[in-house]
Amino acid sequence: MENKEKNFASSIIYVHNAEKRIEEFFGTIINVMENNFEHSEIICVNDCSEDRSVEMIKKISEKATSTSVSVVNMSHFHGLELAMDAGMDLSIGDFVFEFDNTVLDFEPEMIMKVYSHSLEGFDIVSASPDKKAKLTSSLFYKAFDRFSDVSYAMTTESFRVLSRRVINRISSMNKTIPYRKAVYANSGLRTDNLKYQIKQISNDRLDKRERKYRSGLATDTLILFTDLGYSFAKCMTVLMMLMSIFTVLYAVIIFVTGSPVEGWTTTVLFLSAAFFGLFGILTIIIKYLQLIVNLVFKRKHYNFESIEKLTK
Repeated sequence: MENKEKNFASSIIYVHNAEKRIEEFFGTIINVMENNFEHSEIICVNDCSEDRSVEMIKKISEKATSTSVSVVNMSHFHGLELAMDAGMDLSIGDFVFEFDNTVLDFEPEMIMKVYSHSLEGFDIVSASPDKKAKLTSSLFYKAFDRFSDVSYAMTTESFRVLSRRVINRISSMNKTIPYRKAVYANSGLRTDNLKYQIKQISNDRLDKRERKYRSGLATDTLILFTDLGYSFAKCMTVLMMLMSIFTVLYAVIIFVTGSPVEGWTTTVLFLSAAFFGLFGILTIIIKYLQLIVNLVFKRKHYNFESIEKLTK
């Protein structure tokens, strides 16, 4: 290809126990980068793989002629988010591709399709398989969309491309946020998602350590970025308050019309009032904790999509 892209492209690939997939995937990324970009780099983040993944990366990298290849070896298992952050900090591209896994279930042309779409004015463009999401993933994204104020609908993504403007903006935001996609959705920049037809179904499964990590990440994300916890606390508070009121009325009726055991009415009234106040206090505490989380993890000044100069 004679007319290659002038923009510098960086590709960050997350690698964890991927020896069965890495040869085809890595070779494809090398070909796409070298055939379409004058200057490019590939950063493989090895998240404490216990197989021959790194050995195969070094072997395949010998095929690279114009693109630079680096391997970042994490000191211990960090999980997808922190590992990709490490690769992002080392990248220097004008555009950065993030490959969250090494499953090549898309045609190589999809990579450049996503890149070309980003040149149409989108700072973040992701690619998702056109298939029904897993039940757990579907429930997570529905809960996230329902209880967060993010306008961008979350979905399962295989890879995405980011402009340098996105990277510069999120670098000025809180770097301790544990979920990149939530950061991108809150960046205020134009975002889009493209669907692709799956060319082959992968039977590879996450190992036990990755499954545990992703489950914990989902829980942390819902707590940090949504009002799910506070909404649940409010519902439980209203329910318990109604039950307390009902119990108080019941105790008064029994006291007036019946012959309760001595001290029974007083005890029931006290417990009802105590539970009523306890759940009210817990709701206030949860609200304060939510405010603290917003200040610590979601600290930002303002976001804008673009600036248009209307006069000279």
